[in-house]
Amino acid sequence: MRLRLTEYTPRIGPHQHRVVRPRTPLRHASLSAPEPIGLLLGDHDGLNRLAGLFSFAAYSRHTIVHVPLRDGVPPDEGWGECVDLVLAQHSAGLRASRWPELRRRLTRGTPLTVHTDEARTARDAESWRARRSHADTGEELRHATHARTFFLFGTRDVFAEMATAFAYAAGWGPRQKRVAQGSMAFMTAFTLAEPPGTGGHPLEVDVCYKAYPPYAHFKKPGE
Repeated sequence: MRLRLTEYTPRIGPHQHRVVRPRTPLRHASLSAPEPIGLLLGDHDGLNRLAGLFSFAAYSRHTIVHVPLRDGVPPDEGWGECVDLVLAQHSAGLRASRWPELRRRLTRGTPLTVHTDEARTARDAESWRARRSHADTGEELRHATHARTFFLFGTRDVFAEMATAFAYAAGWGPRQKRVAQGSMAFMTAFTLAEPPGTGGHPLEVDVCYKAYPPYAHFKKPGE
C-alpha cells in the first residue's frame, strides 16, 4: 500500500522526534477510548488506511504515528467522546504526558510517501499469533489516554497483527448485513494489557465497519 504522509521532526530539549500523520484526514473514521470498551468506526477507506498506518508503525521503531480522528464526520451511532490515535513502539520513548507539547510543535511538515509490504506484515502477524500465549509482557499492547488522545504502545509483531485485522475489517466490512442501511457491523476487537475496567470487563476496543452516508448510494461488492 502507498501511504501519503506528512513528516515532522520537532525537538524538545535535547531530543528530536519523528512524527508522521496522514496527509489527508480519515474523514469517515472515529475512535472513543475504552471505559472499559472503546469503539473504532470506519468506512472502507478509513479502515484500509489504518491497516497501512499500523503496518508502517510496525517497521518504524523510532517514529510516532499520529492519526487525527476528532475532527472527522461525527458518527451517528456509538458511544464516548471522540479522541485522536497515536501509535508508537516502546523504543520510540514517547510519554503520553509529553504529547501536548510535542503536538504543538507539529507546524512545519514535509510530504512523505511510503510503501508498506503486506506479505511481510502477514508473516510477522502469523509469527505473533503462533507465540502469543507464550509472549512476555514486553510484547503486549499497552495504552494510555491523555489530552483527548488514545495512545497504543506495542512492538513490531503486535502492530503487524493489528494491521492484518484492520485489513480484514476493511475488506469484509462492506459485505456484512444491514451496512447498506447505515448500521455498523462488528468486525474484530483488540484487548489491552491492563487490569479489568469497570465491572471486571477486560479493557478492549471494538473495531466496526460503517459505510458513510448517504447510504442509498452504498452497494455491496458484487451488486
